[in-house]
Amino acid sequence: MLEQYLDDCETALNGTFPPSTLQVLLELTRHRLIDKPHGDLARWMAALQALPAGPALHQLGSDTVQLGTSGGHPQEAVKAALEGLMPWRKGPFNFFGVQVDTEWRSDWKWQRVAPHLSPLAGRRVLDVGCGSGYHCWRMAAEGACQVVGIDPTILFLVQYLAVKRYAPEMPVWFLPLRMEELPAEQKNFDTVFSMGVLYHRRSPLDHILELKGALVAGGELVLETLVVEGDERTVLMPEDRYAVMRNVFFLPSVAMLKLWLERCGFTDVRCVDEAVTTVDEQHSTQWMRFQSLPDFLDPHDSSRTLEGYPAPRRAVLLARKP
Repeated sequence: MLEQYLDDCETALNGTFPPSTLQVLLELTRHRLIDKPHGDLARWMAALQALPAGPALHQLGSDTVQLGTSGGHPQEAVKAALEGLMPWRKGPFNFFGVQVDTEWRSDWKWQRVAPHLSPLAGRRVLDVGCGSGYHCWRMAAEGACQVVGIDPTILFLVQYLAVKRYAPEMPVWFLPLRMEELPAEQKNFDTVFSMGVLYHRRSPLDHILELKGALVAGGELVLETLVVEGDERTVLMPEDRYAVMRNVFFLPSVAMLKLWLERCGFTDVRCVDEAVTTVDEQHSTQWMRFQSLPDFLDPHDSSRTLEGYPAPRRAVLLARKP
């Protein structure tokens, strides 16, 4: 199945990337899926194969991405297969009547972002750090001619394949790669999303320049990240952990983030949303049973993290490449 997927990716992405570039990306993908696979990959693939055969009716543009219809397959068997792909972090999804209540209400983020986007119809889109691919399916439902999601987490790739099983005709593709592994200055995409990635990067300006290099002239960047309140001189660098996370480095103010984008050469930079992340939007569920945001906040003051920093606040900025 993975060999077939690699072949399908090569066919579908021929033209998005130059042939030599595409071969490098596919070789990296093959290495991670076949040559040196994750220790749980066989188990995850078995769970994937236990799902009902596709394709099936689907609704990718709804807040809960719908795959199949209820009543056609035993729900206990479907649920057992999907439980084999836990934890489910980005969603929600519904497979044949089985509701997958994910850690994140990713539909809420999409509702905040989507009204401000340049129309996605006919555009090539890159989603950096795409997780399970939830937003990729929403982008495709908006008419994007091709959506490429990248994320190094192999479980997320298998979760994506669970959806792709029922919507094989949709132009959505997933490569288990990091942004820095894409060759620089390829200028392949009309819209590039980076949502929930920047604060994990030791060098945020390098990440912004990588995103810029993936855009065609006139292309649109959609950047969502953790921020703090303040002016253009304000940035928080945690001493160690932030909300229990080790790999958090820079949380700028919106004003400073605008300055970063402008210094990297973007124009028409604007913040279209800024909001505190609530425990209704991110929390543990039966599909993600580990600790989540409620466990990472001060139990006596929900406006602070356990470490005493301001609670997670996220902003969405749009910018254009000249």
